[in-house]
Amino acid sequence: MDTQAGPGALPHVPGAGRPVPEAEPGLVERWRSGGGELVALLTQVRERLGGVAAFRLGPAPTVLVTDPTAVQHVLARQPERYVKRSHRARLLIGDGVLAANGTAWKRQRRLLQSQFTGTGMRRYEQRITAAARTTAERWDGYARTGQTFDVGQEMRRFALDTIWRSLTGHPLDDATQHELEAVETVGAALPTLPADADEARDAVAADLARIDAVARHAIAAARGGTAGPHGPGLLHVLTDAATERPEYTDRLIRDEFVTLLAAGHETTATTLTWLHLLLDRHPEAREQALAAGVEGSAERRQAIQALVHETLRFYPSAWILPRHATEDDTLAGYSIKAGTDLLVCPYLTHRDPELWPDPERFDPRRFTTP
Repeated sequence: MDTQAGPGALPHVPGAGRPVPEAEPGLVERWRSGGGELVALLTQVRERLGGVAAFRLGPAPTVLVTDPTAVQHVLARQPERYVKRSHRARLLIGDGVLAANGTAWKRQRRLLQSQFTGTGMRRYEQRITAAARTTAERWDGYARTGQTFDVGQEMRRFALDTIWRSLTGHPLDDATQHELEAVETVGAALPTLPADADEARDAVAADLARIDAVARHAIAAARGGTAGPHGPGLLHVLTDAATERPEYTDRLIRDEFVTLLAAGHETTATTLTWLHLLLDRHPEAREQALAAGVEGSAERRQAIQALVHETLRFYPSAWILPRHATEDDTLAGYSIKAGTDLLVCPYLTHRDPELWPDPERFDPRRFTTP
């Protein structure tokens, strides 16, 4: 077995737990020489060493976390010990909720979470329906002319229209959509930006300026009491919060606004694109969903929700979640030393055969069968 222990093992806290098992350098070198993708390496590490295991792509080890209890510990139970740190992401979303840590994260999440409950989402139902209707009408036009189109692009357009309506109360116009292409441009560039924060900012300065201009205009409209045909939106929740909470400065409102735009539309678009692909590969799943109840019924909603859940199991919108340990800890019985980098990998957790029978089989009934 390609494991490493003893003097070369991952640093650990004496008496706090056993050392994290670490893959031998040979495993990584064979992966490098084969030119494989990162997911292939992570899969081998998990299969050989289990749900908490270490590997090295450089001088420092990284701990891969796929065990569900350990994942919950890192992401939910002890988030202040395992923080997000990425100057690249902060270029785009600043101190938005996805980049925030500790008390700030809890405070910002609490404000936004109320908008994403069942009751909260019903406020946005008409906006989502309107965006879907606009998309369907556009697709009808394509069908009449025999025009082919990129489903991924169409899902990004639909998702961006949906989140824009939800934020501002207005449908997305062509000019704003053009300016918001900068969000995708910056997002795609983030992994390849220079390590130096100033150099990274300079590399995307023009696109960031376009994003900031859109944000300033939208925030000013919300503060001016301008509500669109759908009424006030999520942005109004943020501007209203600023009247009672001094921490909600113009900059933080901008950061939350851009976070919701960037993460809110990209993750939705990606999931819907995968859903279309999976339904094309598995037409029986589509037929089963359409056979469940009548349109608008609880049975139909449950069936469609199961389709989405199984799509997210197959292709989670965030397949890896980097974290950094700020203090010594014990994770699933293993010793984690402050300064350790971790990778939580939902993709592998969702394909663990001990949790999901026949995990490579697409079967939405996993989420409807008691």
